[in-house]
Amino acid sequence: MGGGDGPKMGMKGSYLVGPSFLLSARSRWGRGQIALTLGQQKEAGHSPRLVGPFTGDTGPPKQGGTRYGSISSPPSPEPQQAPPGGTYLSEKIPIPDTESGAFSLRKLWAFTGPGFLMSIAFLDPGNIESDLQAGAVAGFKLLWVLLWATVLGLLCQRLAARLGVVTGKDLGEVCHLYYPKVPRILLWLTIELAIVGSDMQEVIGTAIAFSLLSAGRIPLWGGVLITVVDTFFFLFLDNYGLRKLEAFFGFLITIMALTFGYEYVVAQPAQGALLQGLFLPSCPGCGQPELLQAVGIIGAIIMPHNIYLHSSLVKSREVDRSRRADIREANMYFLIEATIALSVSFLINLFVMAVFGQAFYKQTNQAAFNICADSSLHDYAPIFPRNNLTVAVDIYQGGVILGCLFGPPALYIWAVGLLAAGQSSTMTGTYAGQFVMEGFLKLRWSRFARVLLTRSCAILPTVLLAVFRDLRDLSGLNDLLNVLQSLLLPFAVLPILTFTSMPALMQEFANGLSGPVSSPREPLFWPTVPTNASCMGFLKRIRRRGGPRDELPPGPGHGWNEWAQWPVRQGCVCVCVCVCV
Repeated sequence: MGGGDGPKMGMKGSYLVGPSFLLSARSRWGRGQIALTLGQQKEAGHSPRLVGPFTGDTGPPKQGGTRYGSISSPPSPEPQQAPPGGTYLSEKIPIPDTESGAFSLRKLWAFTGPGFLMSIAFLDPGNIESDLQAGAVAGFKLLWVLLWATVLGLLCQRLAARLGVVTGKDLGEVCHLYYPKVPRILLWLTIELAIVGSDMQEVIGTAIAFSLLSAGRIPLWGGVLITVVDTFFFLFLDNYGLRKLEAFFGFLITIMALTFGYEYVVAQPAQGALLQGLFLPSCPGCGQPELLQAVGIIGAIIMPHNIYLHSSLVKSREVDRSRRADIREANMYFLIEATIALSVSFLINLFVMAVFGQAFYKQTNQAAFNICADSSLHDYAPIFPRNNLTVAVDIYQGGVILGCLFGPPALYIWAVGLLAAGQSSTMTGTYAGQFVMEGFLKLRWSRFARVLLTRSCAILPTVLLAVFRDLRDLSGLNDLLNVLQSLLLPFAVLPILTFTSMPALMQEFANGLSGPVSSPREPLFWPTVPTNASCMGFLKRIRRRGGPRDELPPGPGHGWNEWAQWPVRQGCVCVCVCVCV
């Protein structure tokens, strides 16, 4: 199957389809090893065998059935050695054996971890600022946007987890295998830009938290510099084992839930108006400011690099990818875990938006000044201009007004929650950067080298703003970074929709109208129906143009006029167009 001489067969032809063509295409492009054909296996002294859609398959295909495996090799019974500069994936968590087909809490516990690490991106300082601004501008009217943005985020994360489970490779690795060099590099640069932008938000949030906790004794630029040191300290936790690291992230999420939940209890938002805003998709009397906040909520909730991160995190569990039942079971448990994790993150975001919808909605700067001037935190009153304009709240002013309204404990509890959000998202951002670099470029950097690179890019502009400008400019940068995340979102959503809709890659787990094709035991997730229908319609329009559609694209030299014949080539073209625009 080397070069361009290997047979080209669709799903209805020979059994040699899917990732075995991937190996063939890689040999044409000179980037990988060549799979042995039957004749070459005989010459090499191996017994002849057919290579199925996944390398775990051996033997002749069953009539009317499909054999399963993965792009990567099946799990080895021997313990895997940690690679140099190892990461989160240096350790594999075994899955306990239980009765087949029965739900098991032991198995759910074994699969628990990746979803909660992924959910950290739904709780970073950028999300917190988006929540409080939406509450201050629109009250409870945009709670339904938060709800459905979280559902859409769950859809994207479900696809990312399924890609990692079925193929054994994360989204960055699959992009490396399928995309030519130029689109691949452009795609990698956009995701790195998203990671740096997210890291800047985390630096800003952490610096503001230190400033609030120290009552202003630590300047903003000092808080920015502290984030360099504390990130290295927290990354040392990786040396104590995967489960302890995941437990630490769970601890940080618990801190956020308790701190922001406390603010919710003391603010006592109107429950009737809250439920109406949550379940009635309307926004009476809304204008451009409310529309911008709705777009900001979506951009803050769905982070581009988080899709790449989740597809890699699920590889930390030992799943036998040569067995269909194990793949389906892993997909089910990862979906349940992700649903629980994002439900927790939704409640935390709801707490923040509801608190500021109650305390800040239609509040003027003069009113905020008077509230703080009459409280024990009167020294903070000058941060609010004395005019009748609607207050433009940020994560710093938000903590101050909570302290003025509900007492100093509310201020410090807010700062602790903000610090937990900044530190947890910093660590997951570091892992995302390492997985993306290893997947796209096959470069293995240590965690600390990744922190130095990403944190340097994030700190330089942030510390300059902190030194030479004021707090409002720093918070304005946070808003700009939320917009940046929205613009970069297609560079993650387009590849994950494309690859998970390819039967040659995903087999029966490819996207269907209501979920994975021919997977009746996997839970139906009805919010995916419109997106899956659109994606399948997109692929059907491509298939009408003729020719087999389930192979990999041929190598260079076939002309750009053939690129529209392949879903993955459509993805490359769209990525290039987005970059040019």
